[in-house]
Order: sequence, then structure tokens, then C-alpha cells
Amino acid sequence: MQTIRWRKSSHSGDSSNCVEIATTPATVLIRDSRTTSGPRLGLSPTAWAAFLAHVTK
Repeated sequence: MQTIRWRKSSHSGDSSNCVEIATTPATVLIRDSRTTSGPRLGLSPTAWAAFLAHVTK
């Protein structure tokens, strides 16, 4: 079983009000940093790249 390593943006500082991501070869997982045992959203690497391209314009 693969260990999932969650990380948050370095721009979030010490704030707990952000999202965290974890990557696997097939999926980018996203979760709320305040509810780490809550639901996760899984995106393909292609969908994640498209999302990032849109929000970083």
C-alpha cells in the first residue's frame, strides 16, 4: 500500500484554511486542510494541469 503524502502551498503560511494535495501516478487528490478525514476530490493529472492553467492566468 502506498503512503499518501499531503502538502499545502507554501503561500498558505501557517493558516489551516487552505486545500492540500497529494499525488499518485494516476491521480491528484485534493482535500480541505481543516477536515483531513473528510472527503477527497480525485483528478487525473491532465485535469489538474488544466485547472492550474486556468487559475494561474
